[in-house]
Amino acid sequence: MSLKPSEEIIVNPQEKEWVDSVMATLTPAQRIGQLFMVAAYSNKNEKHFREIDTLVSRYNIGGVMFMQGGPVRQATLTNRFQAQAKVPLLVAMDAEWGLDMRLDSSMHFARQMTLGAMDDDRYVYLMAREIALKMKRMGVNVSFSPVLDVNNNANNPVIGSRSFGESKEEVARRGIAYIRGLQDHGVIAVAKHFPGHGDTDTDSHLALPVITHDMKRLTDVELYPFKQSFDAGVMGVMVAHLYLPAIDSTRNLATTLSKPVVTGLLKDKMKYKGLVFTDALNMKGVSRYYKPGEVDLKALLAGNDVLLFPEDVPTAVTKIADAVQQKLITQEEIDARVRKILQAKYWTGLNSYEPVKLANLQKEVDRPVSSIVQEQLFEHAVTVVENKENLLPFRNLDTLSIASVAIGISPGNVFQETLGNYAPVNKFSVPNRYAPDSVFTNLIPKLKDNDLVVVSIHNMNLTPAKNFGIGTSARAFIKYLQDHTKKKWLLLY
Repeated sequence: MSLKPSEEIIVNPQEKEWVDSVMATLTPAQRIGQLFMVAAYSNKNEKHFREIDTLVSRYNIGGVMFMQGGPVRQATLTNRFQAQAKVPLLVAMDAEWGLDMRLDSSMHFARQMTLGAMDDDRYVYLMAREIALKMKRMGVNVSFSPVLDVNNNANNPVIGSRSFGESKEEVARRGIAYIRGLQDHGVIAVAKHFPGHGDTDTDSHLALPVITHDMKRLTDVELYPFKQSFDAGVMGVMVAHLYLPAIDSTRNLATTLSKPVVTGLLKDKMKYKGLVFTDALNMKGVSRYYKPGEVDLKALLAGNDVLLFPEDVPTAVTKIADAVQQKLITQEEIDARVRKILQAKYWTGLNSYEPVKLANLQKEVDRPVSSIVQEQLFEHAVTVVENKENLLPFRNLDTLSIASVAIGISPGNVFQETLGNYAPVNKFSVPNRYAPDSVFTNLIPKLKDNDLVVVSIHNMNLTPAKNFGIGTSARAFIKYLQDHTKKKWLLLY
């Protein structure tokens, strides 16, 4: 199935035959069920598992999105749910920086801001490839990544380090490398959060963010990476919960529920032909204004194909069936959405579904080459912001007297031990990043015999509003070294 948005979707005869055969077996209610993708947790109890069983067997839901848990537990549940499915389920995950975004016992690769700092896009592709291969081994066929939001608001509480950066061109280029790494290895990529969640100062999990830009600005900046990804063939896109009065000024109506946004802008104006996913329909940015079931119907009427994280599937199915009877939406429109979902299932190989093999699963998910890719990512992402007087690389190590002050980490840490492999180093640590002035004041005389002070800050947080977890006393200490000593010093974070 070709998904170039500027062209008609071309379906091969075998795919059409399979889709037609599945459609012929589904009642109208079962077709509605295919529109839903529900949240599943492999770290919950049997009661939760039975609830998903019911949604699969009774309501014929189209997919599951796995949240917290572990790789083997998740694969075991995948087999359980798939065994009960009339039509094989699309299985999705959020794994922007690796499976450990959701699962224990899993590898962390790198957040997208780290990828944005790298000097070679090839490593973005390699990371996405590793994530895709891990997903496929576990029976997962959809990844809700990459994030294509441009990081143009330092106060953004929910995007930030999840973005490739503040350059729309860099975001687009790295995003396309990520998409190709996933889709070249059999996993559907989903670009998010359309039409752009970067310039907000509100978390849409908690409230409805407002973006006041006009259409020219949106087209020039926010929409640019999405358009590039559409042209590159991304198979899915996720619509954010935002309020964009420039496109739809209906009070308290999120973009997810807006027909002018989903159908008018995304499908008609931008010619996108792939699968359109809502963001999670339980998020407060959308759920606080509409009841369960109502929000699902409004999302469907807006033009979305897949209704993600519904709060009440039975109620939503009933409301959508009623809407067909009331001619708010036609059966043909629903069937067209279901066919797109089935085409995606065919592309992932679900037309010839086989259970996940559990033997050696953890070992095979933890591919040794993944660790090599992980090392390459961080090696190529290290950035020298400023190098006054060519301090780096260090020279004359046999005569240079070095002190290391590690803030936010305990003594005996790997960083200082590694630093000591290159030259003798006087090591000091301040485990508490918010230690009082006195701790740092007491350090200053201990540094008097050293020519060079290497200050490293560890375990920072990702929140600009909280100064990334760097305490005021730590900042004052760094400022003192800069302004009141003649020492050479280096700051690492």
